[in-house]
Amino acid sequence: VQLQASGGGLVQAGGSLRLSCKASGFTFRINTVGWYRQAPGKQRELVARITSAHMTDYADFVKGRFTISRDNVRRMLYLQMNSLKPDDTAVYYCNLPSSTRDYWGRGTQVTVSS
Repeated sequence: VQLQASGGGLVQAGGSLRLSCKASGFTFRINTVGWYRQAPGKQRELVARITSAHMTDYADFVKGRFTISRDNVRRMLYLQMNSLKPDDTAVYYCNLPSSTRDYWGRGTQVTVSS
């Protein structure tokens, strides 16, 4: 399993970024996948996830600002992040949960300046 996240960067508060995650090594289209984030000194937390049927689930702190989506043909996972806040600063990871273990990508840094 490989999950390669990209698209992070430095943005001013109120700005937008789009994260991408390229998936390989598993049957992407039938799996729930998601985005997590981890800020310095804090635990990793769920941001959003999307099922194989494109049903979505968001953390309260991103509802109305972030949108998760997937392209099963391209095996890509996306996170559109709008109205970014300094509190959104973190490393963002794509995630594949499974019954035996979770799989993680390397992560991409998002920094939001005030």
